[in-house]
Amino acid sequence: MNIQAIYSIYQQHPTVVTDTRKLEEGCIFFALKGDKFNGNTFALKALELGAAYAIVDEEVDPNNNRLIKVDDVLTTLHLLAKHHRQQFNIPFIAITGSNGKTTTKELVNAVLSAEYITYCTEGNLNNHIGIPLTILRIKKDAQMAIVEMGANHQQEIAGYCTYALPTHGIITNCGKAHLEGFGGIEGVRKGKGELFDYLKQNHGTIFAFADYDYLKEMYAGIKDPVLYGTAEGTIVGNVITAEPTLSIQINQGFQESKIITTQLAGDYNLPNVLCAVAMGKYFKVPEEKIVNALQDYQPSNNRSQWMEWKGNKVIMDAYNANPTSMKAAILNMAALHAPHKYLLLGAMMELGEYSVAEHAALVTLLQQHSFTQVVLVGGDFAKLQHPFLYFATAAEAKEWLHQQNLQQSTLLIKGSRSIGMEKIIP
Repeated sequence: MNIQAIYSIYQQHPTVVTDTRKLEEGCIFFALKGDKFNGNTFALKALELGAAYAIVDEEVDPNNNRLIKVDDVLTTLHLLAKHHRQQFNIPFIAITGSNGKTTTKELVNAVLSAEYITYCTEGNLNNHIGIPLTILRIKKDAQMAIVEMGANHQQEIAGYCTYALPTHGIITNCGKAHLEGFGGIEGVRKGKGELFDYLKQNHGTIFAFADYDYLKEMYAGIKDPVLYGTAEGTIVGNVITAEPTLSIQINQGFQESKIITTQLAGDYNLPNVLCAVAMGKYFKVPEEKIVNALQDYQPSNNRSQWMEWKGNKVIMDAYNANPTSMKAAILNMAALHAPHKYLLLGAMMELGEYSVAEHAALVTLLQQHSFTQVVLVGGDFAKLQHPFLYFATAAEAKEWLHQQNLQQSTLLIKGSRSIGMEKIIP
């Protein structure tokens, strides 16, 4: 069956799922394969549970006309997403970067949704499965689409672009993330830069933080880049304070100077907020709506999230971590005017041969500042000599913390996803 025929079925059953635990009545089940699972074995079960059709790439039951056999289920998912994408003539905004891409996506979504019917990546569905699912959730009434793209190796973003077909793009930054897969910081820039390469070839529009010189090199040759920054760009803004939350002043780009008081932790979120402002202005969202959307946005999902816990303030930033984001979070804590500062930091993953050196660099940075207590958890922190508390697991760190009876303290909790640092304070 060709993609046009499958698309006709999709139009009658426009809900696509890849997990039988998330089945909806009348959906299409795509029987994907992985290292430890084979969706083909669940195809008949999916039909029993209410799926209208199942897309398979193995012989399951040749007599069942609700089973659609294709050469490769994942390829078919991508081709179906591309075909659906091609039905729209609206801005498709791709967002990638080493740090801040999900927060930027959420802020841009908040701003554009104030004026347009906007569809956006849900949660962290930013990979080769999540991106096509995001595209296939977009309905006919869409006026804007925002697609987050995560990547940990070369050619990954280039692949996403072949079916997301972005018209606009943002690279938030290129930091020390996924160094193992990318092969060093230059590899990160090359991999993330695949988005700009695509937009350059297809006459798209890029948005970039003007303060980062390396981004200028990456978008060289792209016509009319939309810049935002602290000194130059269509939108210019600066941090007023980051205590307790980030407030910025827009000095250029609005009809008059404007202060935006967000609910985000950390001055490292300045580029993310300025990006959302620049995006709003570019797409002619009224200034008042831009300001209100950014002030009303509440961070969630353990990203730059202020919490109260037993009379203490907590920056819960435990969704993920890499050397660049860790450094920013540590420096933000060092700058806070708080009497009792506790840092609970989980190890950083996917750094390969750079891992021990990058963990050692963080230890050096921590020793250069005065904190009440630093607690390091798991991974390559175990291989280093340092004066700080160390626990092998987040569970052990949690047990220690809950015995401390802290009062009027400020805590930072951060670490790579697999360490599970968010479990320390539920």
